[in-house]
Amino acid sequence: MHEDSLIEYPCDFPIKIMGQAADGFSTVLLEVVTRHAPDFDPASMECRPSSSGNYLSLTCTIRAVSREQLDNLYRELSAHPLVKVVL
Repeated sequence: MHEDSLIEYPCDFPIKIMGQAADGFSTVLLEVVTRHAPDFDPASMECRPSSSGNYLSLTCTIRAVSREQLDNLYRELSAHPLVKVVL
Protein backbone atom coordinates (compact mmCIF):
# COMPACT_ATOMS: atom_id res chain seq x y z
CA MET A 1 0.00 0.00 0.00
CA HIS A 2 1.42 3.38 -1.02
CA GLU A 3 0.43 6.40 1.01
CA ASP A 4 0.48 9.76 -0.73
CA SER A 5 2.75 11.95 1.33
CA LEU A 6 4.69 15.10 0.62
CA ILE A 7 7.15 14.10 3.33
CA GLU A 8 10.00 11.68 2.77
CA TYR A 9 10.88 9.72 5.90
CA PRO A 10 13.03 9.85 7.89
CA CYS A 11 13.34 13.64 8.09
CA ASP A 12 13.77 16.47 10.57
CA PHE A 13 10.28 17.80 11.29
CA PRO A 14 9.56 20.91 13.39
CA ILE A 15 6.49 20.86 15.61
CA LYS A 16 5.25 24.06 17.24
CA ILE A 17 3.21 23.67 20.43
CA MET A 18 1.40 26.67 21.92
CA GLY A 19 -0.43 26.88 25.20
CA GLN A 20 -1.14 28.69 28.42
CA ALA A 21 2.04 29.59 30.31
CA ALA A 22 1.93 27.27 33.32
CA ASP A 23 4.47 25.77 35.69
CA GLY A 24 5.86 22.63 34.13
CA PHE A 25 4.42 23.33 30.64
CA SER A 26 7.66 22.55 28.78
CA THR A 27 8.55 19.60 31.05
CA VAL A 28 5.16 17.90 30.61
CA LEU A 29 5.15 18.40 26.85
CA LEU A 30 8.75 17.26 26.55
CA GLU A 31 7.61 13.93 28.06
CA VAL A 32 4.92 13.62 25.38
CA VAL A 33 7.36 14.44 22.56
CA THR A 34 10.03 11.98 23.78
CA ARG A 35 7.40 9.25 24.16
CA HIS A 36 6.86 9.46 20.39
CA ALA A 37 10.40 10.50 19.39
CA PRO A 38 12.76 8.88 21.92
CA ASP A 39 15.85 10.30 20.19
CA PHE A 40 14.67 13.92 20.56
CA ASP A 41 17.33 16.12 22.18
CA PRO A 42 15.66 18.25 24.89
CA ALA A 43 18.47 20.82 24.58
CA SER A 44 17.26 21.63 21.04
CA MET A 45 13.77 22.65 22.22
CA GLU A 46 13.07 26.35 21.63
CA CYS A 47 10.80 28.10 24.14
CA ARG A 48 9.34 31.56 23.54
CA PRO A 49 6.88 33.42 25.77
CA SER A 50 4.21 35.63 24.20
CA SER A 51 4.67 39.39 24.53
CA SER A 52 2.16 39.44 27.40
CA GLY A 53 3.72 36.38 29.04
CA ASN A 54 0.40 34.53 29.16
CA TYR A 55 1.31 31.94 26.54
CA LEU A 56 4.33 29.83 25.65
CA SER A 57 5.42 28.52 22.28
CA LEU A 58 7.65 25.45 22.11
CA THR A 59 9.34 24.33 18.92
CA CYS A 60 10.59 20.74 18.89
CA THR A 61 12.33 19.47 15.77
CA ILE A 62 12.07 15.70 15.85
CA ARG A 63 13.46 13.02 13.56
CA ALA A 64 10.21 11.83 12.01
CA VAL A 65 10.27 8.23 10.84
CA SER A 66 6.66 7.72 9.70
CA ARG A 67 3.33 9.41 9.15
CA GLU A 68 1.87 7.21 11.89
CA GLN A 69 4.44 8.56 14.36
CA LEU A 70 3.55 12.17 13.49
CA ASP A 71 -0.21 11.48 13.59
CA ASN A 72 0.05 9.86 17.04
CA LEU A 73 2.21 12.71 18.36
CA TYR A 74 -0.15 15.40 17.01
CA ARG A 75 -3.16 13.56 18.48
CA GLU A 76 -1.64 13.31 21.96
CA LEU A 77 -0.39 16.90 21.96
CA SER A 78 -3.72 18.28 20.68
CA ALA A 79 -5.64 16.39 23.36
CA HIS A 80 -3.44 17.71 26.20
CA PRO A 81 -5.29 20.17 28.46
CA LEU A 82 -2.37 22.66 28.53
CA VAL A 83 -2.11 22.81 24.72
CA LYS A 84 -4.12 25.34 22.67
CA VAL A 85 -2.58 24.84 19.19
CA VAL A 86 -0.21 22.37 17.51
CA LEU A 87 1.33 23.32 14.15
